[in-house]
Amino acid sequence: MTGTITESSGNVFVDLGFEPAEAAILQMRAELMNDLRGYIESSRMTKVQAAKKFRLPQSRISDLMHGKWEKFSLEMLITLESRVGRKVKLELAA
Repeated sequence: MTGTITESSGNVFVDLGFEPAEAAILQMRAELMNDLRGYIESSRMTKVQAAKKFRLPQSRISDLMHGKWEKFSLEMLITLESRVGRKVKLELAA
């Protein structure tokens, strides 16, 4: 079996055909969700503990842990980072 290998642009959402502006937002959301999941896992928090810490219902923690990115806006993910004392820094690239 042979195929063509195409080098990634660095943003999977651009590679999937999203417009660059939308792809940038989707990429940021994916990175923040991954970071928040990692924070919860490395802290060994239960869903109950995470819900209390993030001030969210347990069902929303479950959505976060299962990667249901469509249920979280970029603004909400930044808010969640802030609720646990973390800062989100936007890095601009040329």
